[in-house]
Amino acid sequence: MAQQKEIISTINSLIETLKDGQEGFKQAAEGVKDPNLKSLFREYSQQRSRFASELQTEARSFGETEPEKSSSVAGAMHRAWINIKSAVTSGDDGAILSECERGEDSAVNEYEKAMEDNLSSPLREIVSRQYSEIKSAHDRVKQLRDAAKQS
Repeated sequence: MAQQKEIISTINSLIETLKDGQEGFKQAAEGVKDPNLKSLFREYSQQRSRFASELQTEARSFGETEPEKSSSVAGAMHRAWINIKSAVTSGDDGAILSECERGEDSAVNEYEKAMEDNLSSPLREIVSRQYSEIKSAHDRVKQLRDAAKQS
Protein backbone atom coordinates (compact mmCIF):
# COMPACT_ATOMS: atom_id res chain seq x y z
CA MET A 1 0.00 0.00 0.00
CA ALA A 2 2.81 2.40 0.90
CA GLN A 3 4.54 1.58 -2.38
CA GLN A 4 1.31 2.28 -4.29
CA LYS A 5 1.07 5.70 -2.61
CA GLU A 6 4.68 6.41 -3.62
CA ILE A 7 3.98 5.42 -7.22
CA ILE A 8 0.88 7.64 -7.32
CA SER A 9 2.92 10.48 -5.82
CA THR A 10 5.61 10.00 -8.50
CA ILE A 11 3.01 9.93 -11.27
CA ASN A 12 1.30 13.07 -9.92
CA SER A 13 4.66 14.84 -9.72
CA LEU A 14 5.38 14.00 -13.37
CA ILE A 15 1.88 15.13 -14.39
CA GLU A 16 2.50 18.45 -12.62
CA THR A 17 5.83 18.82 -14.44
CA LEU A 18 4.15 18.03 -17.76
CA LYS A 19 1.40 20.58 -17.11
CA ASP A 20 4.09 23.17 -16.34
CA GLY A 21 5.81 22.36 -19.63
CA GLN A 22 2.54 22.39 -21.54
CA GLU A 23 1.73 25.87 -20.26
CA GLY A 24 5.32 27.11 -20.54
CA PHE A 25 5.61 26.06 -24.18
CA LYS A 26 2.19 27.54 -24.93
CA GLN A 27 3.32 30.88 -23.49
CA ALA A 28 6.65 30.61 -25.32
CA ALA A 29 4.85 29.96 -28.63
CA GLU A 30 2.85 33.13 -28.10
CA GLY A 31 6.00 35.11 -27.23
CA VAL A 32 8.37 34.22 -30.06
CA LYS A 33 8.46 35.88 -33.46
CA ASP A 34 10.07 33.06 -35.45
CA PRO A 35 7.28 30.96 -37.07
CA ASN A 36 9.39 27.79 -36.84
CA LEU A 37 9.83 28.28 -33.09
CA LYS A 38 6.10 29.02 -32.70
CA SER A 39 5.32 25.73 -34.42
CA LEU A 40 7.92 23.76 -32.44
CA PHE A 41 6.73 25.18 -29.10
CA ARG A 42 3.09 24.41 -29.94
CA GLU A 43 4.11 20.86 -30.83
CA TYR A 44 5.94 20.45 -27.50
CA SER A 45 2.97 21.90 -25.62
CA GLN A 46 0.65 19.34 -27.25
CA GLN A 47 3.15 16.57 -26.57
CA ARG A 48 3.18 17.43 -22.85
CA SER A 49 -0.62 17.41 -22.81
CA ARG A 50 -0.66 13.92 -24.35
CA PHE A 51 1.96 12.68 -21.89
CA ALA A 52 -0.01 14.08 -18.93
CA SER A 53 -3.21 12.37 -20.13
CA GLU A 54 -1.33 9.10 -20.49
CA LEU A 55 -0.02 9.35 -16.91
CA GLN A 56 -3.45 10.39 -15.58
CA THR A 57 -4.79 7.13 -17.02
CA GLU A 58 -1.96 5.22 -15.30
CA ALA A 59 -2.66 6.98 -11.99
CA ARG A 60 -6.32 5.90 -12.22
CA SER A 61 -5.21 2.29 -12.81
CA PHE A 62 -3.38 2.52 -9.46
CA GLY A 63 -6.60 3.62 -7.77
CA GLU A 64 -6.03 7.38 -7.85
CA THR A 65 -9.49 8.87 -8.36
CA GLU A 66 -8.26 12.44 -8.86
CA PRO A 67 -4.92 12.43 -10.69
CA GLU A 68 -3.09 15.75 -10.77
CA LYS A 69 -4.71 18.23 -13.16
CA SER A 70 -2.81 21.41 -12.43
CA SER A 71 0.70 22.75 -12.64
CA SER A 72 2.96 23.33 -9.67
CA VAL A 73 3.64 26.55 -7.82
CA ALA A 74 7.19 26.42 -9.19
CA GLY A 75 5.67 26.05 -12.66
CA ALA A 76 3.47 29.07 -12.10
CA MET A 77 6.54 31.00 -11.06
CA HIS A 78 8.40 29.71 -14.12
CA ARG A 79 5.56 30.89 -16.40
CA ALA A 80 5.56 34.28 -14.70
CA TRP A 81 9.28 34.45 -15.36
CA ILE A 82 8.69 33.74 -19.07
CA ASN A 83 6.02 36.47 -19.12
CA ILE A 84 8.31 38.98 -17.44
CA LYS A 85 11.26 38.01 -19.58
CA SER A 86 9.36 38.24 -22.86
CA ALA A 87 7.80 41.55 -21.85
CA VAL A 88 11.13 43.03 -20.77
CA THR A 89 12.95 41.80 -23.84
CA SER A 90 9.94 42.46 -26.10
CA GLY A 91 9.71 38.87 -27.19
CA ASP A 92 13.45 38.20 -27.58
CA ASP A 93 13.46 34.67 -29.02
CA GLY A 94 16.87 33.89 -27.50
CA ALA A 95 15.73 34.86 -24.00
CA ILE A 96 12.56 32.79 -24.39
CA LEU A 97 14.64 29.81 -25.59
CA SER A 98 16.84 30.17 -22.50
CA GLU A 99 13.78 30.09 -20.26
CA CYS A 100 12.38 27.06 -22.08
CA GLU A 101 15.67 25.27 -21.65
CA ARG A 102 15.59 25.99 -17.92
CA GLY A 103 12.08 24.55 -17.72
CA GLU A 104 13.25 21.51 -19.68
CA ASP A 105 16.19 21.02 -17.28
CA SER A 106 13.60 20.72 -14.53
CA ALA A 107 11.48 18.23 -16.52
CA VAL A 108 14.51 16.06 -17.32
CA ASN A 109 15.47 16.04 -13.61
CA GLU A 110 11.94 15.05 -12.53
CA TYR A 111 11.92 12.16 -14.99
CA GLU A 112 15.38 11.01 -13.88
CA LYS A 113 14.17 10.98 -10.26
CA ALA A 114 11.06 9.01 -11.28
CA MET A 115 13.19 6.44 -13.12
CA GLU A 116 15.04 5.76 -9.85
CA ASP A 117 11.74 4.81 -8.19
CA ASN A 118 10.51 1.24 -8.09
CA LEU A 119 7.95 1.51 -10.89
CA SER A 120 6.01 -1.46 -12.26
CA SER A 121 6.91 -2.70 -15.72
CA PRO A 122 4.23 -1.06 -17.93
CA LEU A 123 4.54 2.25 -16.05
CA ARG A 124 8.34 2.15 -16.23
CA GLU A 125 8.10 1.70 -20.03
CA ILE A 126 5.79 4.72 -20.37
CA VAL A 127 7.98 6.91 -18.15
CA SER A 128 11.11 5.76 -19.98
CA ARG A 129 9.61 6.52 -23.41
CA GLN A 130 8.37 9.93 -22.27
CA TYR A 131 11.76 10.65 -20.71
CA SER A 132 13.59 10.00 -23.98
CA GLU A 133 11.22 12.32 -25.87
CA ILE A 134 11.54 15.03 -23.21
CA LYS A 135 15.33 14.66 -23.24
CA SER A 136 15.24 15.02 -27.03
CA ALA A 137 13.08 18.17 -26.74
CA HIS A 138 15.48 19.56 -24.12
CA ASP A 139 18.48 18.96 -26.38
CA ARG A 140 16.68 20.56 -29.34
CA VAL A 141 15.76 23.67 -27.31
CA LYS A 142 19.35 23.90 -26.01
CA GLN A 143 20.71 23.61 -29.56
CA LEU A 144 18.34 26.37 -30.76
CA ARG A 145 19.28 28.53 -27.78
CA ASP A 146 22.98 28.11 -28.48
CA ALA A 147 22.42 28.96 -32.17
CA ALA A 148 20.41 32.08 -31.19
CA LYS A 149 23.27 33.23 -28.95
CA GLN A 150 25.71 33.03 -31.85
CA SER A 151 23.61 34.99 -34.32
